[in-house]
Amino acid sequence: MGEGATQFVLTLSCPDRPGIVGAVSSHLAAQGSNILEAQQFGDAQTGQFFMRLVFHPCQSNVAADDLRTGFRVVAQRFDMRWTLRPRDQRRRVLLMVSKFDHCLADLLYRWRIGELPMDIVGIVANHPRDTYRHLDFDGIPFHYLPTDRADKAPQEAQVWALIEQSGTELVVLARYMQVLSDELTAKLAGRCINIHHSFLPGFKGARPYHQAHRRGVKLIGATAHFVTAELDEGPIIEQDIERVSHSDTPEDMIRIGRDIERSVLARTLRLVLDDRVLIDGHKTVVFAP
Repeated sequence: MGEGATQFVLTLSCPDRPGIVGAVSSHLAAQGSNILEAQQFGDAQTGQFFMRLVFHPCQSNVAADDLRTGFRVVAQRFDMRWTLRPRDQRRRVLLMVSKFDHCLADLLYRWRIGELPMDIVGIVANHPRDTYRHLDFDGIPFHYLPTDRADKAPQEAQVWALIEQSGTELVVLARYMQVLSDELTAKLAGRCINIHHSFLPGFKGARPYHQAHRRGVKLIGATAHFVTAELDEGPIIEQDIERVSHSDTPEDMIRIGRDIERSVLARTLRLVLDDRVLIDGHKTVVFAP
């Protein structure tokens, strides 16, 4: 088996019971596959088991569909929710943004240098293209879809049409400052990521950093999570914080907050693109690199 042989990644979750690891590893061994990475977690509170494996199949030209067909018997036996795909298969990602573009600019840079292995199928913004005139979209389709506070349904219908037409697998809200409807969040369950400021305590609404400054907070941070119908309450994927002091102005906090938001969103996207994040009810299981 050469060094360039295709790697596949298998993720699964199911009710926890004896024999899961043995059944999965025995199945792969029977096919002649070589397991390169294996991580697992049993959640005692939810009774769920989670696993992520990376493996080489015995045949260098085997199709992913054939591997899925072979694994289906094991999956049905343990009532698994699972995915199996080539590890180098690039996800089709749609980026959504509002006026603040620091996360968008950062993702585009990391994508261009190969740090984020994905195919960007488009950028959706509720502000016109001139808002981002200093950014080079390098041929990425740009869609200006303004929102109407009184009726968001027509705009969301356009967003959903773009998602379907482009074959989008993952939506990233890169500081998209619009609340998605319950209907759209339900359609995007498990495949829409949001980044937002998170403070102790939390400040919602306008000018959150100014609110934090008035309250004299000592820590500011950012949280990346899956989007659900409950505003900013979806399963958390990644977080980070920085210390601040009485000498920091609201502008200082905004600058520090931008840096945290960029890094947290980038780390989150790397984890998701490498199938390291599994949803466990209202939380996530994140298998670290």
